[in-house]
Amino acid sequence: MPELPEVETVGRALRPQLLGRSIRTISAHIESLRHPLTLQQDASLCGAPVAAVTRRAKYLTVALANGRGILLHLGMTGHFRIEPADSAHRKHDRLEFFLDNDQVWRFNDIRRFGIAKAVNVDAAGNPLEGLPALGPEPWDPAWGGAALHTWLSRRIAAIKPLIMDPRCVVGVGNIYASEALHRARISPTRPGKSLSRKACDRLVCEVRKTLEEAIEAGGTTISDFRGVDGSEGSFEQELLVYGRADAPCLSCEEGTILRSVQGGRATYSCAKCQR
Repeated sequence: MPELPEVETVGRALRPQLLGRSIRTISAHIESLRHPLTLQQDASLCGAPVAAVTRRAKYLTVALANGRGILLHLGMTGHFRIEPADSAHRKHDRLEFFLDNDQVWRFNDIRRFGIAKAVNVDAAGNPLEGLPALGPEPWDPAWGGAALHTWLSRRIAAIKPLIMDPRCVVGVGNIYASEALHRARISPTRPGKSLSRKACDRLVCEVRKTLEEAIEAGGTTISDFRGVDGSEGSFEQELLVYGRADAPCLSCEEGTILRSVQGGRATYSCAKCQR
């Protein structure tokens, strides 16, 4: 599933191509994704120029100047393309937004776990409804070592699933949780409440740095992720532990990367340098 760096990469690619453009018509080639598709029946989404493309957690919102917008989630396999309107649509293209510059913005989603629905937006282009309860963004000044330490203080669950809980902080998916915990030298199985304030400071710092570097690299492509231009993210080349089971640890050069399963998700860590 695309995580925060991948979604941020997609949002940044969409902005220059959509800002100031308006949607002429919308076509749906399927009745529903994760939810029923009704965008094609909403006249308020056509005609008004795009005023903003915003991200919250793993959601994107294409906000229109009339106070309406389109809330989007890529699901497991979703990706976008923008190409000439007369180009043929491909298998698994679920939605087509025909723009006023003879281009078409397409939403392709093999597994149909994506989301695309109309919402009202505020003046900054953020959705006024449709989002689940979410915690702070990783770069929110309110989310720091002190806040994390307080949030973990009574939680006995392992730190990896806790740092992936969107009530704690949004956007830290499986790949980046493993990487940030390794960089912070914290075992993914440690109980949350066992982390000291100093360890929490370190983990917040590494979460932010890991996500920033992944965004700079255009995200991570393990299997399905593609950018708007079809390119793959290159952060996979920088991964220290994820997907490296049985390989030597690149950090301590003494340990071996171990693979385990937490909450049904693969976890990678070094038993030597993560305690």
